Amino acid sequence: MIKKKIIAIDGPSGAGKSTVAKILAKRLNYLYIDTGAMYRAIGWKVKEEGIPLNEESLKELCTSTEIRLQKVSGEMKVFADGKDVTGEIRTPEMGLMASSVSSFQCVRERLLELQRGMGRNGGVVMEGRDIGTVVFPDADIKFFLDAKIEERGKRRHLELLSKGIKDDLISITDDIKKRDEADSTRNLAPLKMAEDSIYIDTTNITIQEVVATMLKEISRDYET
Repeated sequence: MIKKKIIAIDGPSGAGKSTVAKILAKRLNYLYIDTGAMYRAIGWKVKEEGIPLNEESLKELCTSTEIRLQKVSGEMKVFADGKDVTGEIRTPEMGLMASSVSSFQCVRERLLELQRGMGRNGGVVMEGRDIGTVVFPDADIKFFLDAKIEERGKRRHLELLSKGIKDDLISITDDIKKRDEADSTRNLAPLKMAEDSIYIDTTNITIQEVVATMLKEISRDYET
């Protein structure tokens, strides 16, 4: 029996992680886990209930809040205390909220526990910002996706428009820059590429080409 692998995909906002990870998981018949969505769900809960951004309040929130990822009609849905918040967390504001709450140790510890529980038996494609460095530093194969900031801004702009969310490209790009800065400079589990990650610049290649490159690397890993 072929061992099911833990595949880690890291990278900044708009690099194509979610799109590629979903396709890859489907091709491999693996479970797709979007860890960023879990932080967004906590951020959503903070805003919804007006929770102060401090360690004590967030620790209490994390203890009492159930964050769940569930496949519904073939799509991964995010639930916070039983409420489907999948659509509500995919805004630039919730992206910045996710970055804010992820800088608190109590939040990271709680979600780290959940993420490791989901992926410990393998057969997962897990994407985020610290999968290959913190969540699963011993992942079987690691990828780091990146793209130029202008391209990432365009992608996020089109994504939001497709969901009926109107925002100008300049504001979206500025938000991504702020998120990059916050994620890469925080003291706790900053965004960085693991030394053994395979780097893929997605700026000028298609989604299909990215997936093909990743599948080739995964096949090579099986052969070694």
